[in-house]
Amino acid sequence: MSEIPVHLRPRRLADWLNPTEARKVHSLIDKVYKRKNLEMAWERVRANRGSGGVDGVSLRMFAEQADEQLERLGHELATNVYRPQPVRQVPIPKAGKPGEYRTLGIPSIYDRVCQQALLNRLEPIFEPVFDEASFGYRRGRSAHDALGKVWKEIKGGSEWIVDADLKDFFGSVEHDKLLALVARQIADGRVLSLIEAMLKAGGDNKGRIIPTERGTPQGGVVSPLLSNILLTPFDREMRHRGYQLTRYADDWVVTCRSSAEARAVIKTARTILNALGVQLHPQKTRIVHVRYGFEFLGYKIKQGKQLKLPPSKIRSGAQSGELYAIPKESSVKRFMDQVRSRTRRKAPLKTEDLIEQLNPVLRGWGQYYKRAHIRKLFNRLDRWIVRRIWSHRYKRWRCAGWKALPTAKLYGEYGLVNLVGLIPSLAAQRAGPS
Repeated sequence: MSEIPVHLRPRRLADWLNPTEARKVHSLIDKVYKRKNLEMAWERVRANRGSGGVDGVSLRMFAEQADEQLERLGHELATNVYRPQPVRQVPIPKAGKPGEYRTLGIPSIYDRVCQQALLNRLEPIFEPVFDEASFGYRRGRSAHDALGKVWKEIKGGSEWIVDADLKDFFGSVEHDKLLALVARQIADGRVLSLIEAMLKAGGDNKGRIIPTERGTPQGGVVSPLLSNILLTPFDREMRHRGYQLTRYADDWVVTCRSSAEARAVIKTARTILNALGVQLHPQKTRIVHVRYGFEFLGYKIKQGKQLKLPPSKIRSGAQSGELYAIPKESSVKRFMDQVRSRTRRKAPLKTEDLIEQLNPVLRGWGQYYKRAHIRKLFNRLDRWIVRRIWSHRYKRWRCAGWKALPTAKLYGEYGLVNLVGLIPSLAAQRAGPS
């Protein structure tokens, strides 16, 4: 008598999500349209701001009749007559890729509230299922956590990087495969039908309705969660095979100890992703050693040159072969373009109002990069930003702004954000010992 084989892992990719089909959620739609949940969803949509959809209803207009709108949405969901409108399609230039665009799908405010209400209920169900390799759009996990993981692995000797890109991920998702994965946790047919309706709502491109047989709208509230659901089998299968995967939404890298391992990673990843209906981008997927540098989540990570001088001769304190991270060039350029657009000389703003508009941009960008090797860059940008403000105030570049509007006054009285001051070590010195 032969023994029954014991499989230590699921046979199918779909089985990575609830392989025994235990603890499925059977009744969920009534929790989605519960009035308190709809109110929470509306508050979240309003806080996120954004423009309206194809119906022309803005946030202000929706807020004026929020009670009636939420009442109507709850009734439509309860009676199973809710139908999402097509999303408004807006071409957005790709960062650092002149002439290339991605299509942003903007649902109506009404549909965004519905999606947020659904997300409120789905997130707690799927969060325990997601893998440790996934960092994107998850509470308590950030891009910096993902970067820290990659940094630690490189420091540990995994210096070969698989720098990968997925080909048109949000536009190529196969609805049947995505819904099959959702159904591994959700047994409520009305919720599954609601998700399918959102996926197949279509797009409105200047009045022309375009059906969506594939893909999930990049801009939809629930799309990030759906992308994590689809790629969770990929996360788990890769890590089960021993690969050091780090994924943030559709952006991922694998750190390896050799080029042979890196080549095996690409072969394995291609097989798994094809099974999920997703493809690797052939031109944008590469193997690189860390000494040549690679880009991930807005950073360029690179190993410095091996210095020939002994440490005692190096005055700067730099270490031979040190690993460092800096903002990638396209991110710096995009930041400077944002500052330029707000500080153009013809902008009809007082200096106080100009700085009030400028500060969120400076603070957000500076906070994201403040832990990189950026002191020289931040110092250069600070001086450039001050000159832009002088130019706006006095309508010319070579002016005596430094006399009438010195930097001390800009940073003190006007409250201009100082990028260098955001660097943690300097902030701690200014705060004094705790």
